[in-house]
Amino acid sequence: MEVQAKVHSAYVEIWHQGQCVARHERCFQRQQKVLNLEHYLDALTKKPGALAGSTPLEQWRAQGRWPASFDRFWEGLKQRRGKQSGTRAMIEALQLGRQYGYPALKVALEKALDLSCFDVEALRLLLTAEASGKREAGEAVEIGALRSYDRPQPTTKNYDQLLENYPASEVIQ
Repeated sequence: MEVQAKVHSAYVEIWHQGQCVARHERCFQRQQKVLNLEHYLDALTKKPGALAGSTPLEQWRAQGRWPASFDRFWEGLKQRRGKQSGTRAMIEALQLGRQYGYPALKVALEKALDLSCFDVEALRLLLTAEASGKREAGEAVEIGALRSYDRPQPTTKNYDQLLENYPASEVIQ
């Protein structure tokens, strides 16, 4: 397997078979680790417990890429599903950021928090609805001849007439 590394002024890219398979911010200091949490998400799905104390998460927090809303959503997932399953769901939510972008994920996640909704599929729905754009309100449609089938809503006001035929001692109220 042959790969090619391209070093640019601000980032490094790894290419394989004419396709960019990795892009990483360039580090200009010696012996420094610059880790991107996004690169570890697939591995973390197998070991979700490693997310909480991971160096990439720590670096994202320090860089401001991990807002407080992410922690609130993660905590809600853990309360709802348990620690391991909730963390796995949080990793799944972060993978949506790869697909839709992290700014869009943050907006959708905060909407979910406002609704007290702690579900990854709800996040996906919010992200796809946002991506497809706002929908127009439904138009009124003339139903024409179908109006002849309109019926009044049933009421219960005439049931008291039935009580007149029974003595008060026999009526259960």
